[in-house]
Amino acid sequence: MLRPHRLYLVQVPIEKGQKNWQCGGRCFMTPARHLLGGDMQGRHSAIHIGMDDHTRATLTGWLRKQKTPVGLAKRARAMLLLADGYSFAATARQVELRERHVRKWALRFAVSGIDGLSDKKRPGRRPVFPPVVALYVVKLACERPDVIGRSLSQWDSAELARQLVRDGVVEAISPQTVQRILAHHKLKPWRHHLWLSPQVPRDAAFAAQVHEIVTLYTRPLGVWEMVLCVDEKTSLQPRTRKAPTLAAQPGQPVRVEHEYTRKGALNLFAGFDTRTGKVYATTAERKRQVEFIAFLEHVDREIAADITLIHVVLDNVRMHKGKQVQAWLAKHPRFMFHFPPVHCSWMNQVEQWFSILQRKRLQIADFADKKHLAERLMAFVTEWNEHAHPFRWSTKSVAKVMAKCENPVVKAA
Repeated sequence: MLRPHRLYLVQVPIEKGQKNWQCGGRCFMTPARHLLGGDMQGRHSAIHIGMDDHTRATLTGWLRKQKTPVGLAKRARAMLLLADGYSFAATARQVELRERHVRKWALRFAVSGIDGLSDKKRPGRRPVFPPVVALYVVKLACERPDVIGRSLSQWDSAELARQLVRDGVVEAISPQTVQRILAHHKLKPWRHHLWLSPQVPRDAAFAAQVHEIVTLYTRPLGVWEMVLCVDEKTSLQPRTRKAPTLAAQPGQPVRVEHEYTRKGALNLFAGFDTRTGKVYATTAERKRQVEFIAFLEHVDREIAADITLIHVVLDNVRMHKGKQVQAWLAKHPRFMFHFPPVHCSWMNQVEQWFSILQRKRLQIADFADKKHLAERLMAFVTEWNEHAHPFRWSTKSVAKVMAKCENPVVKAA
């Protein structure tokens, strides 16, 4: 009794001109009797996997990569096991897949090669809204609400959904759907940040001032000089609470009485040493040249006499450039003022220290009076100086500013 011929899909290189049925460029169909011999006994699979060295190296590389998807890695390992002679049942147990799934991927691999192991693109759910709705959402998000008659400062998903219904574009749409449309187009109209218009000067003088401040922060200093960043934190209110502030308890945060009593305001003058992080500070009820000079006198007494040059970085306010201050500077030649460009207050490092002060000391404003507030501020400065540290300043952040000014500077030159 003759056995019927069985067809095997074998993945082997094909020589040019060979007349065999090709699949995927690397396999062909040939009679089973020719491959297994005419006297081969037992049941055999209709799919046989073979592969060349390049294909084996590619699949092995997938297994070694940590970012290879789990499903793709299992299929690659299954093909390697089948090529090594493992049965479909044994391969399924090794890769933790059903046997029918192993057969499915083996057939795809035999027909399409490595490309057959990737997942096919799925159409997904049919869209509920036509594309014109998404275009209208993007149009609204890219316009100010005031332009179309809405009294809003910024759009959010809920307001955009209401506007779509109001304009008759859709009968109903959820804010979540609007948010997905905005996310697809990388739009966040509810966010904002400050920027400088092209009308603000970015000329050679601007670049020179920026370079001057950056050089002070980054260059090595001599033993006779120091850099001090100076500014004022104004209108600090004691805000005495009408009930005591309660400390945290298990399961409860710190509790602060909502109502408070106003008892005036205080101003803090502070200087930050950019190399050591030490802070020099005084408080005053007013902010005038007189109080600023008093702060400079305090700094002059605190800093050792062997420091013969003190670079002071401070903002472009009128108080810092008044006649009284200029007269004081003439009598104290070791103080040299440096002013960053307008709109560059972020370059003053004492602003970073003020943010720390705000978070750690002034987040909860509950002081008996201005005297108590001043005493607590000075105590915070003393505690800070016990473990003071400088801020790591690099030229990378400034490079972004200078990159925007390069073209205007070149034009001005």
